[in-house]
Amino acid sequence: MVEDKVGFAKELINQYKNLLADWIPQDATLAIATGESYIYYLAGAYDVHLNNGKGIKKGSIAERVIQERRKIEAVVEEELLGTPYYGIGYPIDLNGQPAALLVILPPDHQVAIKEPFRFITGKQEDEWAPIAIEKVSHFESLNKKSWFYAKSEQYKTNLTLKELHRRLPDCFLRIHRSYIVNIHSIQKITKDFSSNLMIVLKDNTELPVSSSYINDVKKALEF
Repeated sequence: MVEDKVGFAKELINQYKNLLADWIPQDATLAIATGESYIYYLAGAYDVHLNNGKGIKKGSIAERVIQERRKIEAVVEEELLGTPYYGIGYPIDLNGQPAALLVILPPDHQVAIKEPFRFITGKQEDEWAPIAIEKVSHFESLNKKSWFYAKSEQYKTNLTLKELHRRLPDCFLRIHRSYIVNIHSIQKITKDFSSNLMIVLKDNTELPVSSSYINDVKKALEF
């Protein structure tokens, strides 16, 4: 049974490699994951050692693709596998089971520039609504979920802050690992009791600026 699954995975990966040949570099690393482990691995020039049978790490691209059944594109930090990498995961089926096809490249791999978001679709309970991006005051990562706020309303999005940051217009500024703000929604910049920078939005929401983003904030806002 395992050998049949591996053989089918090998055939699948060759089919997808031919299908995606227009953009996948010849030396890309490819992998297929299903269940709780990687069942096929074809190492390229950038080897991250996802050998056959290796367990899927929580929070990895493979896990997210299998659970969310959508394309996931992200730079994975070093602490997850010991080696950072840029990966794109595609949801596929393997003998009727949800699986993930991974394309793995160096973390500094240059990808095609995509147009900035003009709107973003958010969820409230069982309803979805497309919101014009300029109406969004800020994005927040909380309890491993992503949220955004527009006219004091909170919406959920399936995109991570890292994914959002790559596609948001220039007026959005990353101020913290948990926050991205719309510069046009900022009322003022102040300091808290510890002299740390705070962003105060026009609706009086206060958001901290983390030390790792202070220089970016000062440069973007020119102060």
